[in-house]
Amino acid sequence: MIVTKKAPDFTAPAVLANGEIVEDFNLYENIGEKGAVLFFYPLDFTFVCPSELIAFDHRLDEFKKRGINVIGCSVDSQYSHFAWRETPIEKGGIGRVGYPLVADLTKQIARDYDVLLNEAVALRGSFLIDKDGTVRHAVLNDLPLGRNIDEMIRMVDAMLFTNEHGEVCPANWKEGDEAMKPDPKGVAEYLQKHAQEL
Repeated sequence: MIVTKKAPDFTAPAVLANGEIVEDFNLYENIGEKGAVLFFYPLDFTFVCPSELIAFDHRLDEFKKRGINVIGCSVDSQYSHFAWRETPIEKGGIGRVGYPLVADLTKQIARDYDVLLNEAVALRGSFLIDKDGTVRHAVLNDLPLGRNIDEMIRMVDAMLFTNEHGEVCPANWKEGDEAMKPDPKGVAEYLQKHAQEL
């Protein structure tokens, strides 16, 4: 269980958003002003994976405007990542996505995040990392189940709201909704007003 703990740091090869291949991409050096989303996916050139990577790319501006960096990771090599980025979407590629893809050839990063399946590939793990490196949210999907990128944005909003205001976000909370004070009176007042909406 990694939530509330510091995200395991790593330095590994990666393909950057500009297509440059580097050998020393470091997680903590690439956490954004307010945090990062690190997500794992099974393999390049597969079926569900491109839909997720493209969906992250289509919402990248939403993460950026919140000060959150997006980082992808799989057990493929940096060269496979590069080739996948250079392959057009209509031919099974992902196009030139605007965030880095980390190469976890040793599978140690996937082990450290407890997402490695049968010592082969990573499950669809998504981790929301606060600016200080603390994992604040994690979700893990089995291989056939694609993740919801909009839900990750909602969780980013909740984390940023609680960091700023010290209040807690109830079920189904979204940006602009009322939150609650983290005490019995605050909870009672919130539920009295909103119980029917839950």
